[in-house]
Amino acid sequence: MYRAYYKSELGWIEVTGEETGITSVMFVDELGEAVPHQLVEQCVQELDEYFHNKRTEFTVPLAAKGTSFQQKVWKALTTVPFGKTASYLDMANEVGNPQSVRAIGGANSRNPISIIVPCHRIIGKNGTLVGYEGGLWRKEWLLRHEGIKIKEKR
Repeated sequence: MYRAYYKSELGWIEVTGEETGITSVMFVDELGEAVPHQLVEQCVQELDEYFHNKRTEFTVPLAAKGTSFQQKVWKALTTVPFGKTASYLDMANEVGNPQSVRAIGGANSRNPISIIVPCHRIIGKNGTLVGYEGGLWRKEWLLRHEGIKIKEKR
């Protein structure tokens, strides 16, 4: 497994990968040992470009591990473009199962490739921020970074 770290405005991000693609992009409190490889270095470069407003789409290959349902949800997440949001219900409809809103939330929370697989763009159907494994403050920052106005909870 290859590993690299990126110091973002939101804290350290650990990028892991294997020969076929990136397996995780996660916020971390502690750094491990970096194990260089072209793919994790490409991912760090793309993250840097994203954080410096030079990139809105990622091209690094992905290789996240998950169930077939999780894979389907994560693929659907990648269809939500930069600067836009969707609801959990929208995602349930996207995967062809409108009754799966809670399961969508569960798969979203297990997304191992944050930012690139943009689970931060998924919000409540009333437009408010709900759930983000990296913390709601990070989700809010990422959405504002992408130019999205945040609806305040009442």
